[in-house]
Amino acid sequence: MTDTRDLIERNAVFAADAYNPDLRLSPSGNMMVIGCVDPRVDPAHVLGLNNGEAAVIRNVGGRVTPATLRTMAMLAKVGQANAESRPPGDWNLVILHHTDCGMTDLAAFPDLLAEYFEIPTDKLDAKSVSDPIGSVRVDVDVVLAHIRAAAYWVSGLVYDVDTGRVETVVAPTLLPVE
Repeated sequence: MTDTRDLIERNAVFAADAYNPDLRLSPSGNMMVIGCVDPRVDPAHVLGLNNGEAAVIRNVGGRVTPATLRTMAMLAKVGQANAESRPPGDWNLVILHHTDCGMTDLAAFPDLLAEYFEIPTDKLDAKSVSDPIGSVRVDVDVVLAHIRAAAYWVSGLVYDVDTGRVETVVAPTLLPVE
């Protein structure tokens, strides 16, 4: 079992061997990834991201909910306040869903899911809760409907927990501008 003592020891190794004091607040890869809290699907690991390369938001199912949109809006303000640390180039948002997601177990709790998505229960079918390919398409559509920005791309990927491979479901799509 991992405990706090283990974490402190691992951190000491990180601080000695991998800590980079030159990292900036803005991701070096102009990237944000939204993924699930499932411990099998840590976006940094499955996508091979380096520390500081991407901002990562993790929630149940890796879903783009109203709360996720609010978090993204707050992070955009932080980014604006630290614009000097942002590397040039387009911004990339990657939505990462996965197979065998625990979100499918929540289908039996429509009231809980409706509250999570902030929608009435009769609208839940449109969220494609039990289908990662459908759900990543739904969430890309949510981003396309709610975010307006120049030089900002969104894509949708699905990670297969049985193979370790990622499939592109929605190719990088440029967001509309106002």
